[in-house]
Amino acid sequence: MDAQGRGRAENIDPADQWVFNPTTGEYELRLSPSAPQSTVPSPRRPHSPGGARGRTTAPDRPGRAVPERDVPPPRRRRGTPQEPPPGRRGRRPVKKGKAKKALLWTGGTMAFVVLAAGTAGYLYLKHLNDNITSVSDDGASTGGFSKDKAINILLIGTDKRTGAGNEGYGDKGSEGHADTTILLHVAKDRSNATALSIPRDLIVDIPDCPTTQEDGSQKVIPGSQGVRFNTSLGQGGRTPSCTARTVTELTGITPDNFMVADFNAVKTLTTAVGGVEVCLAKDIDDPDSHLKLSKGTHTIEGETALAFVRTRHSVGFGGDLSRIELQQQFLSALMRKLKSNDTLTSPSKMIKLAEAGTEALTVDSQLDSINKLKDLGLELGKLNVKNLTFTTLPVKDNPAEKVPTTVVVDESKAPQVFDMIKNDVSFTEVKKQKKKEKAAAAARLKGPKAPASEVRVRILNGGAKSGSAQSTLSWLQVQQGVTKSENAGNAPETLSRTTLEYAPDQADQARRLADIMGLSGSALKPGKSVTNSQGLPAMTLTLGKDFKGAGVPVSGTSEAPEGIQKSTADKVKCAK
Repeated sequence: MDAQGRGRAENIDPADQWVFNPTTGEYELRLSPSAPQSTVPSPRRPHSPGGARGRTTAPDRPGRAVPERDVPPPRRRRGTPQEPPPGRRGRRPVKKGKAKKALLWTGGTMAFVVLAAGTAGYLYLKHLNDNITSVSDDGASTGGFSKDKAINILLIGTDKRTGAGNEGYGDKGSEGHADTTILLHVAKDRSNATALSIPRDLIVDIPDCPTTQEDGSQKVIPGSQGVRFNTSLGQGGRTPSCTARTVTELTGITPDNFMVADFNAVKTLTTAVGGVEVCLAKDIDDPDSHLKLSKGTHTIEGETALAFVRTRHSVGFGGDLSRIELQQQFLSALMRKLKSNDTLTSPSKMIKLAEAGTEALTVDSQLDSINKLKDLGLELGKLNVKNLTFTTLPVKDNPAEKVPTTVVVDESKAPQVFDMIKNDVSFTEVKKQKKKEKAAAAARLKGPKAPASEVRVRILNGGAKSGSAQSTLSWLQVQQGVTKSENAGNAPETLSRTTLEYAPDQADQARRLADIMGLSGSALKPGKSVTNSQGLPAMTLTLGKDFKGAGVPVSGTSEAPEGIQKSTADKVKCAK
């Protein structure tokens, strides 16, 4: 039997069931015309409202196996090659096709399988859709990720102890708090990404949270001031949407979507890929997490993988910040394994991943189908792990405690980290951005500058605080002598960074305005001029979210704060 359990002969390679379709440019699951179809996994019965993990329910229907029947041969599109006769192996795709196949299957951590052809594919997709558990986003997200924009996904690991073998970890009566939280930001051009860990013991203000109840009604869960971040989930009926609101309150970044994983997700996902490789700089025997491993490199999965990410007393300083670094190492290893050829070219592993991901993860209501998860996976798959940076929100010991057990935001460093994420600035050197783009940006600032009195510019508010365009106009005219300027109102879209667009013959004006406002070369956008209220050509200055106020340089953050902890997903780091 192959990975799909389709009743094929044992000597048939599973990869031969994936046929390249030159019309669509993708691989499709095809069955031999005479091959009988075996039972497809039946949809899971819906959980009761009070069931484990608070799963949302669908109308009840009995789970039943699909009866075996002959599958008619897929219709052959004009121009596509004829499939091989029954009982004969088709030709394997050439090496160039394998690269295409790997690209198609590349993704993040769940639901990265595309099953398309015939009745079998449809039923399997339906089965995966029935696996998915979703909860309302309660308006706490942007409404879902977009393919043409930067992506912000909130990953929440809960300590809820449901499932066989999980009772022995930590507090048995836990409601399921935000034990591990990571804000994953993927740049608009997919060239880099940042995974920002938020400590569970961070003191934050949790806002009021409008929350959908099991009966569909709305209830506002009151907020709390000066409490641990992990209580943004579980405490007082708070759902993942409340954790998302707390992250927005803390960072100024609104998640596009969120995903929640419990203990079972760690076990099933690592088992699905055949284990992940981690490294220890010393022997560990931790009775609390049940981790017992010798110094060196190990491939871990299942219970051992869960024990690894739960360990904290035996690594670093023995606190949650040390465990965060261990978890980042684990996630880096999982990403490397997911992106490896060993995983991407194995239909059986990809199907196990689809099953494990849809079974173990809870997603928000904007991400509640296998197609949406697949699209997200393909976007994440464009990322090179060399440019995925793991870092932790800069914090310091809580000064209000004699014996520190919690932490507070380090205000000298955290705003810089938030600005880098908001403005799509990589924490690593992205090769393609290194020389060419930096040189081009620097060149825009070189050359003659027009007198301030000759600078003609229209000012728009594209995401700055209300009134910023008018205050900037007054500052430019009264204090800087840029008298040929005007307030053009709000921009048609919100920008994360301030930009100045100008025509080629306005370059000298652009350089003068950049000098006055402290704009970097990357903020200057050669393009075309617009007509001002007097019918004359003018530049367009759009104030983005990074604009801090008239007279404050808006060059933007280009480097991570000094001393910040960070690592990239391509490197193996041994836990100490």
